[in-house]
Amino acid sequence: MTSATRQGALGPVGVIGLGQMGLPLAGNLVKSGAEVHAWDVDLSRASDLFAAGAKRAASAAEVGRRARVVLTVLPDLPQVQQVCEGPTGILAQAEPGTVVVVMGTVDPFAVREYAHVLTGRGFGLVDAPMSGGVEGARAGTLSIMVGGGDADVARVLPALTRVSSTLRHLGPVGSGELSKACNQIVVAGTLAVLSEAIVLGVRGGLDPQALLEVLGGGLAASQLLENKWQNFVTHDFTATGPAAFQHKDLGFALQAGRAEGVALPVTAVVDQIFGAMKWRGLGHEDHSGVIQIIEALSGVSTSH
Repeated sequence: MTSATRQGALGPVGVIGLGQMGLPLAGNLVKSGAEVHAWDVDLSRASDLFAAGAKRAASAAEVGRRARVVLTVLPDLPQVQQVCEGPTGILAQAEPGTVVVVMGTVDPFAVREYAHVLTGRGFGLVDAPMSGGVEGARAGTLSIMVGGGDADVARVLPALTRVSSTLRHLGPVGSGELSKACNQIVVAGTLAVLSEAIVLGVRGGLDPQALLEVLGGGLAASQLLENKWQNFVTHDFTATGPAAFQHKDLGFALQAGRAEGVALPVTAVVDQIFGAMKWRGLGHEDHSGVIQIIEALSGVSTSH
């Protein structure tokens, strides 16, 4: 995107969901000069955002009344539907033509069905899931995968370009979520095999930090390794990407594989590993904590 496109004209934009991703995303919109109307069930954590110039809304309905583009940064489609519907929902006071943007990772087929519902009521829906984690949200360098009709996508691009470094319109509604499912296959698989490599190295007497430095300097290098090496070395799995969400996303990928008739044998195994992490009560931890499952299977501890 050119700087002119990134700073293109933008009307009032709503942001609903001010968690680890939504809060820095909204902050970057404010920094870019956008008029941001924000709401969350817990607004206490957003005091700095409002101090920086975002406008506090009393409800999702108020956001819908003030902004014709509303970004929802929520865990799954049921939460999006909850903030859209009912007397306090986005659509209760929204003008026809308002576009709801689904930025969480959700079922690509379910979001397509909900888009048909909204279209029948005079509203638009664009799916625009993100990759890049909390670091990318803070830096404004997210990779955003967009699905939707051309007119609706054109309406939301001025907002999305201000928080991303990579942005692609991939097709109709659901295309963004399908792309994100593919992304999550790679993310989860990479974390799982990194965990195996570290456990094998430690069992053989290698220092995990030295091993990761060597891996990061060769063909095994990746953005994930760069972002997560400290988690592995310190065994600090404070979540920026919860394992339970990773497991949810792998479920969407497997559903898509069945629907499209594509074999995903590696993904199926990785899904079980992340499932084991959740079932052991570790779903709230960072997805890099999957190494704990490999450690348990191997009888090896990599922590110091």
